[in-house]
Amino acid sequence: MSATRRHILTGAGASLAGIAFSGAFSELFAGSAAASDASASASASGHTGHAGYGPLVPDPDGLLDLPRGFRYRVLSREGEPLRSGEGPVPARPDGMAALAGWHGRVHLVRNHENKPTTTPGVPAVAGLTYDPAARGGCTALTLDARNDVLDERVALAGTAVNCSGGPTPWNSWLTCEESEARAGEGGYTKDHGFVFEVDPARPHRTGAVPLTAMGRFQHEAVAVDPRTGAVYETEDAFDRPFGLFYRFLPNRPLGGTGSLAAGGTLQAMRVPDVPDLSAVQEPGLCFEGVEWVPVPDSQARRTPIRLQDFGPRGVTHAQKLEGCYWGGRSVYFVSSFARAAEGSAADHYGQVWRYEPHRGRLTLVIVFGPSTDVQLPGESPDNICLAPGGGLMVCEDGGGAQHVYGLTRRGEVYAMARNAQNTGTPGDPEWGEFAGVTFSPDGRTMYVNCYAPGTTFAVTGPWR
Repeated sequence: MSATRRHILTGAGASLAGIAFSGAFSELFAGSAAASDASASASASGHTGHAGYGPLVPDPDGLLDLPRGFRYRVLSREGEPLRSGEGPVPARPDGMAALAGWHGRVHLVRNHENKPTTTPGVPAVAGLTYDPAARGGCTALTLDARNDVLDERVALAGTAVNCSGGPTPWNSWLTCEESEARAGEGGYTKDHGFVFEVDPARPHRTGAVPLTAMGRFQHEAVAVDPRTGAVYETEDAFDRPFGLFYRFLPNRPLGGTGSLAAGGTLQAMRVPDVPDLSAVQEPGLCFEGVEWVPVPDSQARRTPIRLQDFGPRGVTHAQKLEGCYWGGRSVYFVSSFARAAEGSAADHYGQVWRYEPHRGRLTLVIVFGPSTDVQLPGESPDNICLAPGGGLMVCEDGGGAQHVYGLTRRGEVYAMARNAQNTGTPGDPEWGEFAGVTFSPDGRTMYVNCYAPGTTFAVTGPWR
């Protein structure tokens, strides 16, 4: 949770319709042909229609406020029994993906960002537990076409601080440990800081095997190039010189479930003459000739990767590297903020970068900054996903009320959901952040987690 309010930069002033971004916002939707067509039509007509779905309606049950016409279903609640009988539903649900199953079923795989002291933790299950002293991991729900829960069970246990990750082209989930703890630290019995593959339909198929060649560092998110199989990884390091942007080249690219365990080569990005991405402030600025430098010790046996010797030219760092997703022929990644007082080259309130592998080119697409509107788009944007109808959904993670915000292709912001679960007091209320927003394969359901109290929702309604 950020202590500093962060808002999206107003390029032409704030209005009730939304807030404009500084940068080419429509670039972020390169992966959706339908969205591209909608954008072209909107540009030709000079308007985008309604930015959102109307005001949020207070939920009489005090769980989730939504626009009129939308409804939610609670799929899972922290502390309730898992349907498998393996124990209680773990706390702190975070990153999540909805993967297609047989006969219209959906496999919803969900991270739990737990430390050794978190309760309830992910129950230890034989064949699925990496470190019995760790309490993070993943659970998986199987849903039918009506979002009825058919099954809920442990998919991975014994991992640490599972924050985000990303889906693979072969329908599995890569879950990431946001930790660099070694065996013997904090009660752990094994080293942590790895990526694990999870098959939510058949968890024992993937087991609890760390993909060590993908590096040991404070992982945040990953995105897989569906053409080459290269895996891009962000590092959310909390101290200087901050994290790196990585590329993993598998020995068996696009080999399907289990293939990443065959190893590969880990590299770090070097942008010539740019040691710190926060120094770049102009949207649209491109850098040609991006280089990928082999990581000297991907296991960080003695020195964290970001502190290792990459030669006299070094590599490029950035504070708070988080979201990462694939769109079109590019990978996009997010730096949530940078603060010079904490060691960054310059201040910013968020950047979105685009890397084009076929051109070796990096572009600053979007810059975030202070807003003149204190209500929209809220503070601390975190998890993001592409919405099927065009646009983004953004989870808020900050102080005060917490929302899921929608962002149109024109940069307009609207509130999609508000957490109504007050974990504080009437006089001093608190609301848990949202996380893991994702859509069903058919685009008809939005799934999202409330981090505290841990709740997983399915939201349906008149999606455009």
